[in-house]
Amino acid sequence: MARCEVCGNQYDKTFTITTPEGKQHTFDSFECAIHALAPRCSHCGCMIMGHGMETATGFFCCAHCAEQMGVPEMQDRI
Repeated sequence: MARCEVCGNQYDKTFTITTPEGKQHTFDSFECAIHALAPRCSHCGCMIMGHGMETATGFFCCAHCAEQMGVPEMQDRI
């Protein structure tokens, strides 16, 4: 049985995610995968589990955080 790299749980149904850089990660749940791999907002630090917003200066969870970091052109979806 493989071991989750986040929580250390040995589980017979682990899965592996390969990043675009080719690094492989093993997890026992989507929760652990999100905790390890989700990008973080460049302003507030929350995990971005949806589409988020990306600029040359970073990832943002919403337009408000982007604006706080000097990127006023971002808009939340209406």
